[in-house]
Amino acid sequence: MTQISPARAQDKQQGAQGRTSGTAAQPATKPASDKSLYGGTRSRRVTVRDIAAAKPRGDKWPMLTAYDAMTASVFDEAGIPVLLVGDSMGNCHLGYESTVPVTMDEMTLLSAAVVRGTERALVVADLPFGAYQEGPVQALRNATRLVKEAGVGAVKLEGGERSADQIKLLVDAGIPVMAHIGLTPQSVNAFGGYPVQGRGEEAAQQLLRDAKAVQDAGAFSVVLEAVPAELAAEVTRSLHIPTVGIGAGLECDAQVLVWTDMAGMTKGRVPRFVKQYAELRTALGGAAKEFAEEVVDGTFPAEEHTFH
Repeated sequence: MTQISPARAQDKQQGAQGRTSGTAAQPATKPASDKSLYGGTRSRRVTVRDIAAAKPRGDKWPMLTAYDAMTASVFDEAGIPVLLVGDSMGNCHLGYESTVPVTMDEMTLLSAAVVRGTERALVVADLPFGAYQEGPVQALRNATRLVKEAGVGAVKLEGGERSADQIKLLVDAGIPVMAHIGLTPQSVNAFGGYPVQGRGEEAAQQLLRDAKAVQDAGAFSVVLEAVPAELAAEVTRSLHIPTVGIGAGLECDAQVLVWTDMAGMTKGRVPRFVKQYAELRTALGGAAKEFAEEVVDGTFPAEEHTFH
């Protein structure tokens, strides 16, 4: 289960002792160095070089989505090193039923807002559906727009072997790329929903080929979504670039969640891999009701909120 916490790792030996003795093991916090992506003292922007350097150190890191300047500033101040302006904005921010309708105009507008709201985080923006499927030239044109107009530090696109040519051209042009394999939400119509990917020998081998293909094309990291934990661990061991898990088990180099899921803003059922760290929907609704009741009964604005 994804955890966004300053305690980045639990001592395995201590945990084993706790299980055998019947007592709860206490998490051991690994001291953050100046180079740590989360908890370090670095004040400049995180870069893809920092991401690359984290894996050989065993430095795990968190990533959250963000879609506006105010929320992004909160996560930036919390020390989240990478913020993804995901096309998940379609579902949780723009009111669409899926990520498919998200446009380049929408992605550029909201990515620029996230960049303006941050000082330290590496901001990665999704290339939405239809923005790169035609081929490498289309991908370069739209990725360039996100870099020039929105100011993002990297882009993300879905697909393994089928997107390798797009990734290579972008990287050759100087645009860092985060890849995304496994469950790729832009393919919801082809998948017929959001099933776990990589189950069975043939599917597992294809996922491994996809992972190697995006690494060979120059991606600086790869998201593994809805992949069996054992397969994600094998992929992570086989690559020299970091893996970012979402529903892919504990062994990935990093973990990402959609922030509205993580913070309890999402209405209704959330995916199994989500852990909710707050209940913001309940809190926000309660605040709105309290405000409304004070307006109706004439107690707001009070004297301290009034000019004379």
